[in-house]
Amino acid sequence: MPLAPPPIAVLGAGSWGTALACSLASGGHDVRLWTLEPEHAAALASTRRNEPFLPMATLPDGIAPTADLAEATDGAWLWVVAVPSQAVRSLAGRLAGRVPSPPPVVVSVAKGIETGTLLTTSAVLRDALLGIDAARTGVLYGPSHAEEVAVGQPTSLVVAMPDAEAAARVQAAFMAPALRVYANPDVVGVEIGGSVKNVIALAAGMGDGLGLGDNAKAALVTRGLAEITRLGVALGADPHTFAGLTGLGDLVVTCFSRHSRNRAFGERIGRGERAADALAASPMVVEGVATTDSVRALAARHGVELPIADAVAAILAGRLTPADAVGALMGRDAKPEREPASADFDG
Repeated sequence: MPLAPPPIAVLGAGSWGTALACSLASGGHDVRLWTLEPEHAAALASTRRNEPFLPMATLPDGIAPTADLAEATDGAWLWVVAVPSQAVRSLAGRLAGRVPSPPPVVVSVAKGIETGTLLTTSAVLRDALLGIDAARTGVLYGPSHAEEVAVGQPTSLVVAMPDAEAAARVQAAFMAPALRVYANPDVVGVEIGGSVKNVIALAAGMGDGLGLGDNAKAALVTRGLAEITRLGVALGADPHTFAGLTGLGDLVVTCFSRHSRNRAFGERIGRGERAADALAASPMVVEGVATTDSVRALAARHGVELPIADAVAAILAGRLTPADAVGALMGRDAKPEREPASADFDG
């Protein structure tokens, strides 16, 4: 009798971690779904539903919920890090000393830039989780909402890591009838596209709250993509990445979808709610809020101009109203859409 394939550990039982665990288990994989709270793990095991975060999904039999990290990771060939971006380092600390030899493949599905260090989530893992293989550590990003993956709506993602063989193995594991996965070695580009789009989505939501219309949103998304590309290229990314799923694709879905928590948060701000009140009322992490200042600091370090991100930061800090920000952006000096013979964009 052939040996059963090794399990997969999904570390984080929020909406996205749960949706990915369900997809993997439906494809025949043995999945350990880790959550921080023992009470949450017990509820997942008994009800087979994640009522706080993804109530429409029923957990397949192949998912074993647990609050024990050792139980979740023991023998797993793949660790899927599904905690919020600002919690990745903390999880890495909890995993200290648990990395086996040979080390597992590690992918982060959290999108964001760490406050202070200005590191992407895969870079945080390489920095904080001693013993992992840097070449087999990457991300799984793309235009995806957990609510749609959970009910089998067609979705495409991108796995990015330096080791092509490891990327292909992750790609094969996640491929499913309703989930298509591409591979891309441009880890920096994929992470910048998937992280900075949350900042632009905040602005898109603010525009929705103001009732600005389709013309304004189309312009915002297009110029937002220019900002993302400009920063990514400055960091060494391939500009072509930003025309793909983790650039344009992720930006579009996050700026337009009713499922987008970043867009919905921005809409509340556009309607006049204070950022602190909207954040306190959100049941889930709004990644774009913490990422905004980190992205601006990263841009300042590399001499990159991000007018939309600057406007979002000013609004979140209460220095500017959404309506005044629109006027400021529309009143900027005239300039070419793109500099001739340059991979960079001028915003």
